[in-house]
Amino acid sequence: MSAAGDSRVIWDSDDISRALKRIAHHILESNKGGDDLLLLGIRTRGVPLAHRLGAAIAQAEADVPVGELDITMYRDDLRRNPTRAVGPTRVPVSVDGRTVVLVDDVLFSGRTIAAAMEALKDLGRPKAIRLAVLIDRGRRELPIQADYVGKDLPTAPDEHVRVTLAETDGEDLVTIVSAKGA
Repeated sequence: MSAAGDSRVIWDSDDISRALKRIAHHILESNKGGDDLLLLGIRTRGVPLAHRLGAAIAQAEADVPVGELDITMYRDDLRRNPTRAVGPTRVPVSVDGRTVVLVDDVLFSGRTIAAAMEALKDLGRPKAIRLAVLIDRGRRELPIQADYVGKDLPTAPDEHVRVTLAETDGEDLVTIVSAKGA
């Protein structure tokens, strides 16, 4: 319990680390190695996750380029939510002809991923686009499915999945917070 409401820890740092190693091996296996892979982390928490996946892939087999994707201007809610500067898009190699793995922390409605695919189209034409997420909480609004998932975590409509990472928040945790505590 937190002072703000009900909160329960689902994963700690070790759980997150194990999940990322599993995802890294699954990416390598399904791609038949690291050739022509590009990992793109969706800002904000997808970026450190992409870098961690890149390190795990490098440890297992091969160095792969890792970049950062800012989807702010591609969001479908810009009229309701004012534009906010998140950070630049940084892509270390051309996306053309590569298998691009988009990386994010939580997959929920699918709208963030739809925006990421729109942003990716402006960068070039990948051979394939895959999606890796730490948490898939279901309840999709768009027909988007992750290829690599750390944990399927169905949630109630009044719950929120919060991912904190050492790089952005000072610690690695996955928690579920009730709407009363969000």
